[in-house]
Amino acid sequence: MKLPFAWEHLIGVIALLLFCYGQVFGLFMVPPDAHMGDVARILFVHVPSAWNAFFVFTIAFVCALGYLISGRKGFDHALEAALEVGILLTILLLMTGSIFAKPTWDVWWKWEPRLTSSAIMLMTYVGVVVLRSVVQDNERRAVWSSAATILASVTLPLTYFSVQIWRSIHQIQTSPADIDAPLRMAWRINALAVLLLATWFLARRWRIAARRWELGDAPPLPEPLQPEEV
Repeated sequence: MKLPFAWEHLIGVIALLLFCYGQVFGLFMVPPDAHMGDVARILFVHVPSAWNAFFVFTIAFVCALGYLISGRKGFDHALEAALEVGILLTILLLMTGSIFAKPTWDVWWKWEPRLTSSAIMLMTYVGVVVLRSVVQDNERRAVWSSAATILASVTLPLTYFSVQIWRSIHQIQTSPADIDAPLRMAWRINALAVLLLATWFLARRWRIAARRWELGDAPPLPEPLQPEEV
């Protein structure tokens, strides 16, 4: 049975409801952290944003490889969507990270390995989007941005392992076993909500990219008639 609306809208509604519940759960139903108190509640947005940013950029890497190997334009549509959604999530994680840093580190920003590599990662992917915006030919834009995305993907493992490679004030990665059960549940609910929201954005942006490709392939409009030709 065909739905009277795009399938992603159903996911978007579920995601919004789940995100609202996750925020209420994290703000009012979870006890304060034993060491950081209420300030740790910002992590219920910060950590899911980070997880999903890495996941979406990984999708971008796979789509870039897929286009270079197969030349299928659907991979380029998905690449364009993943780049922009990944950038949005990275901006969110940096903003929430700064909010968390002020009461815990006494600064809004510090050029330590994790924050510096995250900023470099963000600017690298922004550069790929800028590249896409200046290339008009569909196939050339897809090839160039796919190659640039693969190069930008080098920043993913660099950022993820930065806290282990270099001395950093940023905490290292933790597993669910290291977290109290209420905190663990709040993180998982919000992580799923952000994942579903990202899915909605990816689907909507994919449709826009597909339409843009079609318009780029459309034949040019005829030249207007000159007065002497009328």
